[in-house]
Amino acid sequence: MSKAKILLLEDDANLNETITEFLEEEGYSIESTYDGYEAQDRLYESKYDLLLLDVNTPGIDGFTLLKEARDNDVVAPSIFITSLDGVEDLEKGFDSGCDDYIRKPFVLKELLIRVETLLKRGFFHKSVELIPLGDNIEYNTKSNELLVNGVPETLGNKESALFKLFMKQPNEVLSHDRIYKELWDYDEEPSDTALRTYIKNIRKIIGKERIVSIKKQGYKFTSE
Repeated sequence: MSKAKILLLEDDANLNETITEFLEEEGYSIESTYDGYEAQDRLYESKYDLLLLDVNTPGIDGFTLLKEARDNDVVAPSIFITSLDGVEDLEKGFDSGCDDYIRKPFVLKELLIRVETLLKRGFFHKSVELIPLGDNIEYNTKSNELLVNGVPETLGNKESALFKLFMKQPNEVLSHDRIYKELWDYDEEPSDTALRTYIKNIRKIIGKERIVSIKKQGYKFTSE
């Protein structure tokens, strides 16, 4: 079975070739580009399952390229490849519509893990907003809201982020460490007690049976 088709934008010829060869050996179909304009042309000529975009590139930079792509309903998940490490750069990247970041230099195995993790997720930047969850409960992918009979339920910031994480990876066990990394900022101390409270509050809305606690492993959201 063929794997995903990936668009790579990386102006460093050696790194471009290294990434291309590595991912092709893993079974992926790679279309490599070296400047933003070339990547932009490819992006609207073909459909890709994932975008790997360097940030500082000739022509159009990765941030601008992805933002314009999102404005034109390109929904493929994206990973920025960058040497930038400032919080403002990180924020700008996610504001432009990226789904993950990997900083140079990196180990190719880490890149592969991030690619495979993104491709497992259930939805990305979809124009379809509502996902039915049964019992008159829906999830709005754009506003990140849980709706009961069409009325939004009140969730805290971390509860909202947690449920979004569950929705992106249904029927998969999310480890405590993974959840901590997603919900808590680097300067915050993760709390198992707080996490249990967030789980409890979500269960009150969607039902206890929908979020399963896996002993010593984590939690799993069941889509059915």
